[in-house]
Amino acid sequence: MLVLKFAKIGKKNMPYFRLIAVDSHKDPWGTYLENLGNYNPRSKESTLNAEKIKFWISKGAKPSASVHNLLVTKGIITAKKVSVTNISKRHKVRLDEKAKKAA
Repeated sequence: MLVLKFAKIGKKNMPYFRLIAVDSHKDPWGTYLENLGNYNPRSKESTLNAEKIKFWISKGAKPSASVHNLLVTKGIITAKKVSVTNISKRHKVRLDEKAKKAA
């Protein structure tokens, strides 16, 4: 299965990401099928090739959650943003209990 994901190419504490199309089982720092652009989260600058991104999505590639949210923000795809953080079941139960007590 093909995925669109970020591959970190920045230094320590200076993240800079390359947006790549790669097989889901391969290492993102190894060989990849195509470089689709770059993203700098510190300055929010990005150079994305929208035409190639739409091509890979039409071929069945699925963007990761973070990539999906970036593409929605940039207007390349139209969809709702996806929750990126994962909350454990135990922590979610505690949050629900606190919300019930507050209400």
